[in-house]
Amino acid sequence: MTTRTHHPANALGNISLLYVLVLLRATEAEGGDTSRLKTQFRLSDPALAATEARISIPRFMRLGHAAMSLTGNPALGLRMGALTRPIDAGIAGLAAETASTVGRALTTLIRFSLLTSQNSRGEPTLSQKQRIARFYSIRPYNQYNYFVVDSILAAWTQLVRHITGRYDVLERVRIEYPSIGLDDVFESWFRCPVEFSAPENSIRLKESVWQQTPTQAHEAMHDKLTGWCEEELAQIRRGWSVADRVRYLMTPLLRGETPALETLAAKLGTTSWTLQRQLANEGTGFRQLLDNTRKQLAEDYLRETDASLAEIAWLLGFANPPAFHKAYQRWHGISPGENRKKSKYRE
Repeated sequence: MTTRTHHPANALGNISLLYVLVLLRATEAEGGDTSRLKTQFRLSDPALAATEARISIPRFMRLGHAAMSLTGNPALGLRMGALTRPIDAGIAGLAAETASTVGRALTTLIRFSLLTSQNSRGEPTLSQKQRIARFYSIRPYNQYNYFVVDSILAAWTQLVRHITGRYDVLERVRIEYPSIGLDDVFESWFRCPVEFSAPENSIRLKESVWQQTPTQAHEAMHDKLTGWCEEELAQIRRGWSVADRVRYLMTPLLRGETPALETLAAKLGTTSWTLQRQLANEGTGFRQLLDNTRKQLAEDYLRETDASLAEIAWLLGFANPPAFHKAYQRWHGISPGENRKKSKYRE
């Protein structure tokens, strides 16, 4: 089995090039010249063919924005969803395809999402009782990340359509970002009501669909494939120190507030005192880890995104922009605004 790296070089996260291939297929289907995108983003055919290859989240967003500009289709994410196959989610997609029920298929896909994507903003979740699959918030929204939400919700929907042979599979779609004026296009594609400016990004399946048996259901093969997924997931997490696990859980909680040690300890199933001792044994502490995480994220947000300083302050969990400015000045001896200007000048 291929060894996986457990910590992304980019603090904001990374995503499998399998998703880049879907984006390129959608671009080509819309009449776009994919060779231009490959050249612009230095995407070689050998890299695209490698099952373990990754691209940073910011670079993927820039690639998506470039593809939308090239095709003139602001709803390119829906086209991506339509062209997504189970194999585009790797082994987890094949495991999902062979599940005994649609609900179990989505559960499988979401449980093993870390195998193909790691994002500092969070991870997808599933509510069995409500039959809802949720994609985490990636606020603040802009023209660079709308398509990410669209493509994920559409890909989940396409999986369900693929394994059931039905198109009317959803009761409702909720999208966190405001309407971009294509409500009819979205409702026509999802074939159900779509709520924009919603409190979450999610799809809700019909009850009859949730219990339906997929056309490719195969219990023994499902068990074998999920076993492989479990092994790969364990391999990723085996390389994580306690500090890595705390950092992974901490970053999605930073939005507008500072997460407490007690909160992280509870998520790890331990006590605050034990967590403090474990971190001390690794030569760090909770406050130091929080400060270093914010510092690394700040560098990537400033360099890789166009988010405003106020938005970055919120994303890093500072009470207000001045608090972020003060911390950044302490880290680098320069204000974040000045550093961003210097970086743009160097480019």
